[in-house]
Amino acid sequence: MLGGRTYRMPAGLVKAAAVVVAVAQTAPADGAAADAPWPSGSAIAVPSGQDITFMDVIYDVQSGVGEAFRYRFLAPGIARDAGSIAFVQAEEDMAALCQDFILPKLIETGAEMPAQIIVVLSDRPVEFGIADPDATQFFEAYRPEDDSCIWEGF
Repeated sequence: MLGGRTYRMPAGLVKAAAVVVAVAQTAPADGAAADAPWPSGSAIAVPSGQDITFMDVIYDVQSGVGEAFRYRFLAPGIARDAGSIAFVQAEEDMAALCQDFILPKLIETGAEMPAQIIVVLSDRPVEFGIADPDATQFFEAYRPEDDSCIWEGF
């Protein structure tokens, strides 16, 4: 929600501004990660054309709205010093990843939908829950609803 309005993203496009966070993630106590049916190392096409590779998914993350699934992607193009992808491009990529990659896989497998889907882009692998001040990371949160990813800013 932004300004009391809900924005829906047709065909993976972002309709609202987002928050960028360039800090390391914090882990829940269990920090459990699982990959199936999400094969690590899978390359994914995104609107910006940058190289994005699926790293992992972390289930059972508790968020302010309930259970969240955190999907982490390697995106070297977002690096602070050497990257060529601006946040506005990465923002569109994250929306497309939710709408066109994550949500269809959840629907296809018949998985129970989480209350929130968190998409994380990182310029380098970062161990979940371990701070890396040199890493650039962008985070976006979405609510799966009616076969759509609805942006929920942090």
